[in-house]
This record gives sequence, structure tokens and C-alpha cells, in this order.
Amino acid sequence: MPFPPGSKLPAIAQAVRYVRAPLGFLSQLQRRHGDIFSVSFPYFGKVVYVADPALVKAVFTGSPEQFHAGEANATVLEPALGPNSVLTLDDAPHMQQRKLLLPPFHGERIERYGELMREVTLREMESWPVGEPFALRRHTQRITLAVIMRAVFGVHDEERLARFEVLIETFASRVNAITAFPRRSEVESGEEGHDDVLSLLLSARHDDGSPMSDEELRDELVTVLGAGHETTATALAWAMERLLRTPRALQALRESLAAGEDDYLDATIKETLRARPVIVDVARKLTAPASIGGYELPAGTFVMPAIAAMHYREDLFPNPEEFRPERFLGGKPDTYVWIPFGGGVRRCIGAAFAEYEMRIVLRAILERAELSAPDPKPEKVKVRNITLAPGKGTLVSLARPLC
Repeated sequence: MPFPPGSKLPAIAQAVRYVRAPLGFLSQLQRRHGDIFSVSFPYFGKVVYVADPALVKAVFTGSPEQFHAGEANATVLEPALGPNSVLTLDDAPHMQQRKLLLPPFHGERIERYGELMREVTLREMESWPVGEPFALRRHTQRITLAVIMRAVFGVHDEERLARFEVLIETFASRVNAITAFPRRSEVESGEEGHDDVLSLLLSARHDDGSPMSDEELRDELVTVLGAGHETTATALAWAMERLLRTPRALQALRESLAAGEDDYLDATIKETLRARPVIVDVARKLTAPASIGGYELPAGTFVMPAIAAMHYREDLFPNPEEFRPERFLGGKPDTYVWIPFGGGVRRCIGAAFAEYEMRIVLRAILERAELSAPDPKPEKVKVRNITLAPGKGTLVSLARPLC
């Protein structure tokens, strides 16, 4: 059987449509062609999207040796992240790196950063102008960068943080931005007793007892900096953009926070990541033929669980265009329906860290600042590198000095 149905437009025309309206593009194709469809892109050729929980599960739980995520990611990310990144590796090397990276981003270690996250947010808020529109995303980027630099490198010096801010901005705008990182001998962290991520990775050991190489450290640290900082900053900006255009939800959240409750805050974060996922899809590249959704797909095919299309299915999320945190009250979302962090053995390592940071930062902002949107119209989704960002950077205005 041939490839799944899809648009017959030229590849360049499909790419233009994707860039102009990434969320709507995939949702429309799903509604028109069904739960499995194809898209043609320049360079990548014909790729296959799946937008059904059962098919997403089949991809996420398929053999990692057959569904290569690292190889798929490397086509875009390796020039920036390097060949040793957990995002660009597959099979045993991927699992080894993942095993080393997991401990710093889970459980009690994350909670240690809570006060740091709040302090950084409150300090950054002091720079917000009163009565003058400004792009909030720029400030959430500064917050998440400061957090990640302190949490990852243990860097607290403001001058060094300013230097890193320039480097990371360059990294976000050019795919080959960071080509070298400090060698092990030049690193200032890693001393005994430190709990930053770099120190933990310096003390980590592979199964054979060997430490991470300089190249491995460089690639993983760039991955954490580039991927973790940018995506969380964008998600925070989207959360405020959606709340400011949904007064009912904003009021409900403020009342919940005033009562000392977290349920509505957690639901708001999940609804933000549903309605405005930071990435539009996740990729796997077949190393061997696979049968998916009744189609026999050849080796080399890119198979993409379509996050955007899944999150906008009417049968899974009624009235998907509405921002309704209530969808996520009273239970966990289905693993193969709500997929902003991907899934399976490749689920984002920093997912728990990102949600925790969003919780701390949003609470701090809403407790101290009265923000409004100068333009009541929703901000358009803009493709920025590989992320989906608010078109105007979440333009806001601070009504009065901070509480």
C-alpha cells in the first residue's frame, strides 16, 4: 500500500503553510485525511504523521532500535548539540547518557531549586516598566536562563551570567552557534559538596566505571542549556498570553492561589502545553520497515507523532480552541493523548523540572503583578527555530508598581 494520503501541494508550498500556521496546518490535515497522513517537506521528503492515541502508542512503545529518535533529531540538532547529546543518540549509547542525566532532574533535587527560581523571578520582575507595553517572553528567557545557569553550572556571578545570555541568544538564532565549551580543566564547578548539575555529571560514572568525556559533557550541557532554557521560557510566555485572553481562567487561578491551592495552577500549565505546545511534533526514523495504521512504511521513513493535531482533536479535547484548565482537574492526562514532552523511553528528561519551574514562576508573577494585554486579540503562533512562540513575545503592560 502506498504512503498515507496528504496534501498534493508542492513540498515548498506545504512548508510555507506549516510556517504560517503550524497548529492549524496539522490539525486541518488530520481532519481531512484521518489519523495517519503524509506531508512533503523540502530536504526531508515525504514524512508520515500519526494523530491517534493507539498509533502514537505504537510509535512511542515500538522498539527503540527500529524507531530511531536520535537519528531523526540529528538531522536538525546535531550541528548545534553535537553527536553525544542525549537527543541525538540512539540504542545503548542513548540509554547510558539518559541514565547519567536523569538523577539531577527528578525528585528532591528539583525541589531544591524552588527558592532559587522564586528569587530569580522576583529580581527580574523589578526591571519591568510600569504603564508601558513590553514583551514578557524576553523576561521569561532571562529568568529561565538565570535558573538554568545556577542550577546547571552553579554560576552566580552577574557578569558571567550576562556573558552566557549573549552566547545562548546566539545559540538560539544560529544552528552552529556554540562550537566549543570549556574543557574539564577550565570548569569552575564540580567541587565536592556542590549540587549543581555539572558537579553531578562530573562525578557520574558509566557502567564500566569511566567518567563522562569532555565531549560528552559539552554536548549534554549545551543540550540542557539550549533545550531547557528556551522551551520553558516560551511555555511561560504562552501561559500568560492565554490567561490574559481568558479572564475567567485568570480569575479562577488567582482565587486558587490565594487559597493556597495548586490544582488549578497545575491544570493551567497542562492546558497551556495542550493549547500552545512548544514543539509541533516529535520524530522517529525507521531503521527497518514497519506496519503502522495499515501502511507498510519503508526503512528511512520519518514517522512523527503530531502533538498539535492530537491536542486539537475535538473528540479528545472538546472545543479545543477554548482555553479551559478545568480539562485537567481531577486526574492525570492520558499518556498518549497529551504529549507535549513526547513519550516512551525518549520522553523529555527535563519535563518534571520544566513543569515545576513554570509552577514557581507563574505563582510569583500572579501574586505580585497586575498585567494586562494591550491588544485583546490572541497572538499568532510563530515558528522560532524549532519552537512555537508568541508572535509578539507576549506583549503585556504592568498596571501599577509591583506589590
